[in-house]
Amino acid sequence: MAQRILSLAAEEGPERLQEALQSLGEAELGEMVTRQALKGKETAALLRGIFKGSPCSQQSGVLRRLQVYKHCVPLVESGDLHLGKVSEIIGLLMLEARQLPGHALAELANLFVDVIKGGSLSNGKSLELFSTVLTALASSKESLAYGKGELNGEEFKKQLINTLCSSKWDPQCVIHLANMFRDIPLSGEELQFVVEKVLRMFSKLDLQEIPPLVYQLLLLSAKGSKKSVLEGIISFFNQLDKRQKEEQRVPQSMDLEVATMPLDQLRHVEGTVILHIVSVINLDQDLGEELIKHLKTEQQKDPGRALCPFSVALLLSVAVKHRLQEQIFDFLKTSITRSCKDLQFLQASKFLQDLFPQQYDVSAVILEVVKNSAFGWDHVTQGLVDLGFSLMESYDPKKPFGGKPADTSYGLSKMPAQQACKLGASILLETFKVHEPIRSDILEQVLNRVLTKAASPVSHFIELLSNIVMSAPLVLQTSSSKVTETFDNLSFLPIDTVQGLLRAVQPLLKVSMSVRDSLILVLQKAIFSRQLDARKAAVAGFLLLLRNFKVLGSLSSSQCSQAIGATQVQADVHACYNSAANEAFCLEILGSLRRCLSQQADVRLMLYEGFYDVLRRNSQLASSIMETLLSQIKQYYLPQPDLLPPLKLEGCIMAQGDQIFLQEPLAHLLCCIQHCLAWYKSTVNLCQRSEDDDEEEEDVGFEQNFEEMLESVTRRMIKSELEDFELDKSADFSLSSGVGVKNNIYAIQVMGICEVLIEYNFNTGNFSKNKFEDVLGLFTCYNKLSEILKEKAGKNKSTLGNKTARSFLSMSFVSTLLTALFRDNAQSHEESLAVLRSSTEFLRYAVGVALQKVQQLEETGQTDGPDGQNPEKMFQNLCKITQVLLWRYTSIPTVVEESGKKKGKSISLLCLEGLLRIFSTVQHLYTARIPQFLQALDTTDGDAEETDINVTEKAAFQIRQFQRSLVNQLSSAEDDFNAKETQSLITVLSTLSKLLDPASQQFLQFLTWTVKVCKENALEDIACCKGLLSLLFSVHVLYKSPVSLLRELAQDIHACLGDIDQDIEVESRCHFAIVNAKTAAPTVCLLVLGQVDKVLEEVDWLIKKLTSLGSDTSEDPSQPSNPTQTLEKGVILQLGTLLTVYHELVQTALPAGSCVDTLLRSLSKTYAILTSLIKHYIQACRSTSSMIPGRVEKLVKLSGSHLTPQCYSFITYVQNIHSESLSFVEEKKKKKKEDEAAAVSTVMAKVLRETKPIPNLIFAIEQYEKFLIHLSKKSKVNLMQYMKLSTSRDFRINASVLDCALQERNTEDAENEPDNDQSSTAEQTDENQEPKKKRQRKK
Repeated sequence: MAQRILSLAAEEGPERLQEALQSLGEAELGEMVTRQALKGKETAALLRGIFKGSPCSQQSGVLRRLQVYKHCVPLVESGDLHLGKVSEIIGLLMLEARQLPGHALAELANLFVDVIKGGSLSNGKSLELFSTVLTALASSKESLAYGKGELNGEEFKKQLINTLCSSKWDPQCVIHLANMFRDIPLSGEELQFVVEKVLRMFSKLDLQEIPPLVYQLLLLSAKGSKKSVLEGIISFFNQLDKRQKEEQRVPQSMDLEVATMPLDQLRHVEGTVILHIVSVINLDQDLGEELIKHLKTEQQKDPGRALCPFSVALLLSVAVKHRLQEQIFDFLKTSITRSCKDLQFLQASKFLQDLFPQQYDVSAVILEVVKNSAFGWDHVTQGLVDLGFSLMESYDPKKPFGGKPADTSYGLSKMPAQQACKLGASILLETFKVHEPIRSDILEQVLNRVLTKAASPVSHFIELLSNIVMSAPLVLQTSSSKVTETFDNLSFLPIDTVQGLLRAVQPLLKVSMSVRDSLILVLQKAIFSRQLDARKAAVAGFLLLLRNFKVLGSLSSSQCSQAIGATQVQADVHACYNSAANEAFCLEILGSLRRCLSQQADVRLMLYEGFYDVLRRNSQLASSIMETLLSQIKQYYLPQPDLLPPLKLEGCIMAQGDQIFLQEPLAHLLCCIQHCLAWYKSTVNLCQRSEDDDEEEEDVGFEQNFEEMLESVTRRMIKSELEDFELDKSADFSLSSGVGVKNNIYAIQVMGICEVLIEYNFNTGNFSKNKFEDVLGLFTCYNKLSEILKEKAGKNKSTLGNKTARSFLSMSFVSTLLTALFRDNAQSHEESLAVLRSSTEFLRYAVGVALQKVQQLEETGQTDGPDGQNPEKMFQNLCKITQVLLWRYTSIPTVVEESGKKKGKSISLLCLEGLLRIFSTVQHLYTARIPQFLQALDTTDGDAEETDINVTEKAAFQIRQFQRSLVNQLSSAEDDFNAKETQSLITVLSTLSKLLDPASQQFLQFLTWTVKVCKENALEDIACCKGLLSLLFSVHVLYKSPVSLLRELAQDIHACLGDIDQDIEVESRCHFAIVNAKTAAPTVCLLVLGQVDKVLEEVDWLIKKLTSLGSDTSEDPSQPSNPTQTLEKGVILQLGTLLTVYHELVQTALPAGSCVDTLLRSLSKTYAILTSLIKHYIQACRSTSSMIPGRVEKLVKLSGSHLTPQCYSFITYVQNIHSESLSFVEEKKKKKKEDEAAAVSTVMAKVLRETKPIPNLIFAIEQYEKFLIHLSKKSKVNLMQYMKLSTSRDFRINASVLDCALQERNTEDAENEPDNDQSSTAEQTDENQEPKKKRQRKK
């Protein structure tokens, strides 16, 4: 039959063909097509023949065509046919479909819908036909039957799509359907239907099938609905990530039905999806713009949803396309700083923490992206690197912190900008660890920035470089050329940068000979440079090399502090070098360094400070170094035993023209000798007992030399008078003359030498009485000079002031000395220590030096002297010093102690100052070691395990000691009250209170105690009152919102200062005794207003959050409270209580000046915030047309009754104060015209300045009322019924004054007219004067 139809179709006339087809039944027709298709021969020709014999003009033809279509669709989907054959059949059917009439198309379309619902699509090829059918249907003008009614083609298509999208889809055919919809013209609404349906299908698909579906969806988004597509994809992967995290946290999930997805599979799918999105954005830039726009709006509402790991990775991948890079980085940077600010804001307030229990941290999200990118996300890495550098450059440290760059991380505060910089460094370091291909690129960029940004601080880049090298020292070998290139520029870099850089790349020097050699060449050139900085760089470099290249036979590193990076290269690299070569290399360097001993003082100073470390790390170099030092000191030492002074000071200075410089820092040289000798005696001697005698004799030679020399210098220094050094009370110490400069240099050198010898004699004295008498003798010499310098500096304020010279005592010695002086109870030591303890000056000096050392540690992260750069040793010394100072302060109160005949702080007070500095330093530098620090202070349980240290308990124990001292101070008689000590105690308490956990019982006890102290003590000292109230606020705010506390304080201020209406007597409700006549204004008032401002900031922040979240103002009690309602309730409660605070303050007779000014500004701010709340409700009424909550109405009512009228009274009061002061000046002016002109203009300028905030306040009140009227209209609630009509301030007639003036004019004679004039105008002087003054200011 098929053959017959084919032959008939070849004829020209269709009649016979039509007859033949009519004779065929539906089943036969279908069978014939199937058979022909399976044979694979001439199927298309057969179908063409059938279509030729079934013209659409005849009803039967249309029916036959439909039968063919209905038969072909299942046939194509059956999977029995070859794909080529399928395409041929579908292509033909698509061509012919456009000829079908509307009703036939409708029937065909319904058939397709049923097929899709039935889930019998296998390869989705027939869907190409469906798209053609729907497109043809849309253009059909016929009315088509649908249900009981009729629709046109376009509407019919819409209904079909609606039905399709609301029916169940087989997961296998989702991709085919998404592809099909691309070919159909869709309206915006239809497209939205389709997109939402496809997005809903994501969760039903296998993970592997999602990327192709996403791709189809993205192509579909070219028609529109870009936002929905992006939002859907991002939120889907965000949910998957969250679920994955949950599963990792609870590995044995109880719910076994949920199949866990493998992590690597999820990450690979995410990576592919990101690639698809990026490739589509490359073709369609609008999609990129839409992505940024969507994330920006989403971030306002919920940053956690907007910036999840997936969306950040997506943004960074898109950022590689330069057109969007700037936008994306700006968005990410603002998000990061905003997140840091918000976190900071939340941490500072318990009230906000309760409202936002979950804190979102964008930094953690970005670091998670770095971690995820390990799964082959190479497209993200470039974006990560660019973002990291961008953050580090935008928020770099603005000024150098003292000390060496590697340590400046100590100095970084917790400001958002610095947190962002730190995040940038973390991103780069983690990316470096994860992605090998990009390592050399990161390294090169870091080195480039160290070189090019030499003028600005680069400590953060050097720190990053150091961490990078530590994470993979051998990686640098491949980039060694870049490092050697950097070395060529060493002599042009600042010394701090050089030291940091060399310390960072030091592990590389151990593994690469070529790098080491190139560095040595550079340094040797630099030693002869004309630039001082270059020579200093050379010395720093050589010292570093000496410290790290051990000569065989040197002591192990464990006997000294760990060399930086000694653990970085696991194998001992030196084993493969010849140790003799190492020794020759070190001796060659020492030779180069000896030349530096004839250079400037700065260069010598670096050597003297560095030799001790070299010695300790490379003990085989001891004899060379000691010989060098010996030959150097011999140039200045006078060996004759009776010659005074023992050292040639004139050789230490150099004159150039009329200027005098220090040439040889002699005290530093002696200090270096003293430390090296002490180390040598304690360590090397023990190890060399077994060595040859001749070598020992040679070594003993210089040891003996040094000892004899130091003994001789000590003896003669004690005998020397100041005149021997050409210094006495009559000498000139001004820095403006050459002689003065010389005397200053001499004085500092002599004082330094005395200190060095004090340390030497104490250490070698072994508690002998004679030695300690020598120590005291040396101290007497030091003290005389110190007193003279202080006296001269006091007289001549323009010089360096009272800045004491840095002490030469080492930190470890200071801790030893203090322990001996205050805590040593050994019977055998008692007699010798009594010598030192008898001198109060010496005790005070010891504590003073400790104070200076702690201050230096706090500012620079290190101290002078040996081990000064070793954080571990510094920490141990700090603990020892703290124990001593704490014991001394708590056991001997200041009151008991006589401060001595001389002026000066008592030792107890010095100890307290020291403790204050130490507590803040430890929190600043050793945050991680706080538990060990507190453990060290608590002598009661020394055996406690380090693991179970409860910081809150330990801190509370220390706090109690200081609380007792403070209570004693406050309860002492007026004569004994020491304001300075009280202030320090309050600061110590506030520093220690930061260690308490705000949720603990101890914190609550401390808060209760602070409130009690403020309530019971009528402190009149302004500074102490300020400190105590600031402490109260800072603690209270971490427990709950301080508004009720502020209300009580405001009531006290009101009661204390009286009312603005003098006839009203304020009932005395004294809550806080600390508020009294002396402190109420301005101290307490300004502190209260400052705290009110902080609360206002929080409220303002909350209102912004509210606005971005949108509003749900319904007050349906049956509904569980949603976050928006909780926020609104919090905002309104805070504002309501603040209004009562202002209600008290604006009725208080505040003195003119800062209090009035601050209050007026604060009121303006409050009205502005009230206005923004009202605007929020106007917006809410627009969007949801719901009623405004009752509490808003109550707040408006409160502002109308308790604030606005009182504000206007207060303004009048302020203007009256000023008009009184003006009229007082006017009277004076008449009496004494010429002298008072200047005074008048000053007073008037002051009045103008202080009344400036008044117009702003009135404007703010009127704006508030304007928006209230808007809200009243929107919400149909008359809110203005609570507001009284405001006073017109342009024109006021004071009726009583007017009556009085008229009566006086009637009764008085004409002679007294001038006086009458004056009396009638006195009240209005303010108005008369002000405009005149304004005109004058414009000139």
